[in-house]
Amino acid sequence: MRIGSVIVAGGLACAGLVVGPLPSGAAGGAPGSVQVVQAVPGEVVAVHVDGRAVRGRVPEGTIVPLTLRAGRHVVAFTPVGGGETRRTSVRVLAGGSVDVVLHRPAAVAGLPVVSSYRTPRRSIGPGKARVLVAHTATVAPADVRVDGRTIFTNIANGEFAEADVPAGTHRVALYATGRTTDPLLGPISVDLAPATVTMVYAVGRPSNGSMKVIAHTAQVQPDGTVAPHAIAAGEAGLAADVPVRPFGPAVLPLGG
Repeated sequence: MRIGSVIVAGGLACAGLVVGPLPSGAAGGAPGSVQVVQAVPGEVVAVHVDGRAVRGRVPEGTIVPLTLRAGRHVVAFTPVGGGETRRTSVRVLAGGSVDVVLHRPAAVAGLPVVSSYRTPRRSIGPGKARVLVAHTATVAPADVRVDGRTIFTNIANGEFAEADVPAGTHRVALYATGRTTDPLLGPISVDLAPATVTMVYAVGRPSNGSMKVIAHTAQVQPDGTVAPHAIAAGEAGLAADVPVRPFGPAVLPLGG
């Protein structure tokens, strides 16, 4: 069994993180939030937004929160000491939040890639927490098990899945698709507070024991509804509803 470690950054108030300025010449409109996540093991990169330096040295596991005006922005990652720059165009929504993640592809020898994941901040039922799990590790498609149950299946590198679950401590593990033994990562304990969304990124490579999790948490508004009835699964902002059984006992509407 391979046990991974956890790097957790709670919200945007983490020590050592700097909120970036609004770049001059950025698109107009109210600002939005961008979390730049450096998930390439063993690398240190410099981060630029719209050609402007944001952070000169960003090691693995660092989450850099930025405030940018609504509109399109170009985020660039350049290895410190030389190497090919990776760029992506990201659309920032007014009042919205998106994670821009630099990570390795599934291929061991592959060059880093960039994926973006919007923070699902829609309202949530009482006593619930939301979790988004993204596959950003150097492994083949994988299944995610929570508290011993497979809830996300066949997630490929760069893809994600999300679900609303009861708040509290959950045991999470990542397995090669179709397997229920010899986890690639975990099981690890993840504490999910009520009315929060936790963005979780699986990082590393099982063959060298570098698997770990990078995660951060944001608040969401409660909506007074009952147990969830669907998982949204997709890649880089594309989602499709897949019916599932809710965690814990189902709560039926009055008169149901």
